[in-house]
Amino acid sequence: MEKYLGIDIGGNHVKTGLVDKDGTIHDFQSYHTSDLKEDGDFIGKFIDIVAFKLLGHKEIQKVGIGLPGMITKDRKVPIEIPAIPDLNGQPFYNRLKERFPDKEFFLENDANAAALGEYLFSKQKLPPTFSFITLGTGIGSAVVMDGEIFKGGDGNGLELGHIRSRNERHLEANIGKQGIINLATIRLEEYSGTTMIPRDQPVSATKLVVSASEGDEFSQTVFYEVGEILGEGLIALIRILDIKTIVVGGGLSASFEYIKPGVWKVLNAYLPPYYTKALDFRLASLGNDAGVLGAAALCFQV
Repeated sequence: MEKYLGIDIGGNHVKTGLVDKDGTIHDFQSYHTSDLKEDGDFIGKFIDIVAFKLLGHKEIQKVGIGLPGMITKDRKVPIEIPAIPDLNGQPFYNRLKERFPDKEFFLENDANAAALGEYLFSKQKLPPTFSFITLGTGIGSAVVMDGEIFKGGDGNGLELGHIRSRNERHLEANIGKQGIINLATIRLEEYSGTTMIPRDQPVSATKLVVSASEGDEFSQTVFYEVGEILGEGLIALIRILDIKTIVVGGGLSASFEYIKPGVWKVLNAYLPPYYTKALDFRLASLGNDAGVLGAAALCFQV
């Protein structure tokens, strides 16, 4: 069975895997992003990883790469990669083609790639048009429209995390990982009840998720408010694009059960029945495999 090399470039790790058309990952490996950033030669070290993978799997002809940021419309040059600024403006695609002229490379924003991966490999049936939201260190977003990635006018549309939100901040600043920690810290000072969250230590996002799952009322209340804030951002997306299926993934999606009620409260308050009766707000199914599967999925859409 034909396989494709999927590579998910993240702020902490670069994950690689061979993916077949059934969505099975083979030969998974993970590298520390910080190691590749040493000496300011990320692309050179990255190309060495690709060479190593292709050396062991000469049958691979197509390589998909997910990037955590903005890239040019022709999908060849990274524009703004906050986690790896050394990539900004660099001829990433051309460097790859110079080294491997007989291989095909497909570069894409990582949220777009993950959305496509969810569409092609999800354990649950998805319609051909849906929105994909990642909750984690930042807020990623994408839309698959009629089975294809929606890229916007110049290739970098659907940056939901950067729309205006509460407190004169972007949505990402409010409910990205640090935003949730900041919110919980403020609410903890106001909260007089008992909670599993220590008051004499910095608030941890992991502790919030775990304590919420164990019934901690304070943590669940924080995530309810996070849901309200997310819902306010989703209203514009739903109204503008007329999308009724929203899939949520990312590291903080583990708190989905506690975020969902706040989202629904806002959507029911501000959207007419045309949307809410058909609205499907669900959890993504690919989990930690979403990045590699999404990157490999880029090889399918040619």
